[in-house]
Amino acid sequence: MTAPVKGPASYFPSIEKKYGHPVAHWQELIRSSPLTRHMELVAWLKTDHGLGHGHANALVAHTLAERGTR
Repeated sequence: MTAPVKGPASYFPSIEKKYGHPVAHWQELIRSSPLTRHMELVAWLKTDHGLGHGHANALVAHTLAERGTR
């Protein structure tokens, strides 16, 4: 049996379903953005890309954690 997905990644299936793009698409946008601060990136995803707060926050948290910044 596999352990259930926890943390920000638990949002990924609903993000892909709701917005029609794989998580890798959103992560690449975050990585290529000139913005670096967590809440700036969240606000940008919400304003410019129409994501909800929870989804934007999960994507940013996961992506920044991968590169060792939060």
